[in-house]
Amino acid sequence: MLRGDKVGLRARFEDDVPILRTELYEDVAGSSRAESRPWRPIPPGSKDSRLVGDDPDPAHVPFSVVELAGGTLVGTATLWGIDTHHRSAHIGLGLLPSARGKGYGTDVVATLCHYGFVVRGLHRLQIETLADNHAMLRAAERNGFAREGVLHSSAWVMGEFLDEVILGLLARHWKPAERA
Repeated sequence: MLRGDKVGLRARFEDDVPILRTELYEDVAGSSRAESRPWRPIPPGSKDSRLVGDDPDPAHVPFSVVELAGGTLVGTATLWGIDTHHRSAHIGLGLLPSARGKGYGTDVVATLCHYGFVVRGLHRLQIETLADNHAMLRAAERNGFAREGVLHSSAWVMGEFLDEVILGLLARHWKPAERA
């Protein structure tokens, strides 16, 4: 398990799947904001990469996020789009509604940075998020990510176009001690 200050990132267990399906993926509005593709129901037993922990795609590494204090599942984290030639990847995360507002997002981003830069030897990490996702923007910026641009009206979410913010961080600029 990868350990942050408050959370750990571990392999996805079979027992995690029903919780993640119910708490994250069956929430149509929330899931629509988190995904770049249209929402669709995920049937029980599905091998959908958003749920399974044994995704064979080497460019996609899914984790379950657990509280270190008690081991309770609090969300999901992913390093995706891993490009071994350019040594870059994207970060994604989703916290269960009961886990939001507790600083877990900042810790998840920090732990994914450690995984990406130290364990995987990547050069660049990137985050794309909706411009009104203030929690994700704070979590990224607290970990040293810089806003690199805005994609205006680029995301179709629940009947409207929304702006997306692109944030990036290079390994040489990453300073884990600067985490808030």
